[in-house]
Amino acid sequence: MIKGIRKGNTMENTNEMTIEFDSRSCNEGFARVAVAAFCTQLNPTLEEVADIKTAVSEAITNSIIHGYENEVKKIRIECKVTEREMHITVIDHGRGIENVEKAMEPLYTTKPELNRSGMGFAFMEAFMDQILVSSELGKGTEVHMKKTIGCIGGIFE
Repeated sequence: MIKGIRKGNTMENTNEMTIEFDSRSCNEGFARVAVAAFCTQLNPTLEEVADIKTAVSEAITNSIIHGYENEVKKIRIECKVTEREMHITVIDHGRGIENVEKAMEPLYTTKPELNRSGMGFAFMEAFMDQILVSSELGKGTEVHMKKTIGCIGGIFE
């Protein structure tokens, strides 16, 4: 779906994609590749694609392990491209996060018995330009991520 958003006197092209799949770990690779393929319209570097794939992988893994606690339910990914920005939202309707600020601390995990490193959100923050997590207990979690493609040190290539 291609939409135009009026910005001042100019028209900004956007493109959107939504996918929904079962919360099975075997679908993580599918989701990573689908999001990576969608972002290719921005002509990203291999490093930028790898960053996006890693962040998406971490968000999906959190949904499967923490949100749904390995129950098979649905995960939704919404992607939007605007000019040079890739916006990705990973949504689950699982148990939610009691304390988002605490959960985003490096090395914090609620599943130490699974040898979880507690670095999921830290990796997302490291590989994306912006991350916002909203969650409600018993209703689920949304992880909103943004990456500007082609920007090095604040200067576009």
